[in-house]
Amino acid sequence: MGTFRITAAVLGVGIVVIYVLGSSFWVGSNPGWYRSLNAPSFQPPDFVFGLIWPYNFIVLGITAVVMAQTASSRQLILWLVIFASSVAAALVWSYLFYVPHNLSGASVALVIAALLTLPLLIVTWQVSIKMALLLIPYQIWVTIASTISIGYALKN
Repeated sequence: MGTFRITAAVLGVGIVVIYVLGSSFWVGSNPGWYRSLNAPSFQPPDFVFGLIWPYNFIVLGITAVVMAQTASSRQLILWLVIFASSVAAALVWSYLFYVPHNLSGASVALVIAALLTLPLLIVTWQVSIKMALLLIPYQIWVTIASTISIGYALKN
């Protein structure tokens, strides 16, 4: 791999690390407040979150490396921009939900993140069908998470 592709792989994996650290930074900041909310009836049990997020983060990191190795420069840059934008929207959700408790604003941010997973999946599909298939649970989960967030906004 040339310098551009190595840099892109490091950047992609770095975005995953920022996603992991950033999303966990605010989540545990006020567990009492979160537990006091009226949860949507369709929210899965807590252990599901503990199973799906590690899978998602690992697959995103592997996908970043595969994209850096095999995508055209144009596809790679597009993938990184979409991915970084989606992660930024997800981190905005985390902040808005857990810090100022702006549940409606947080929901909008997470819907944006979910919508951005669609072009992310399309660009990935163009490069690696296998990686795109592995990303489908991420796309589904972010969509489910956005509906859960909307549920919290409506019930609280």
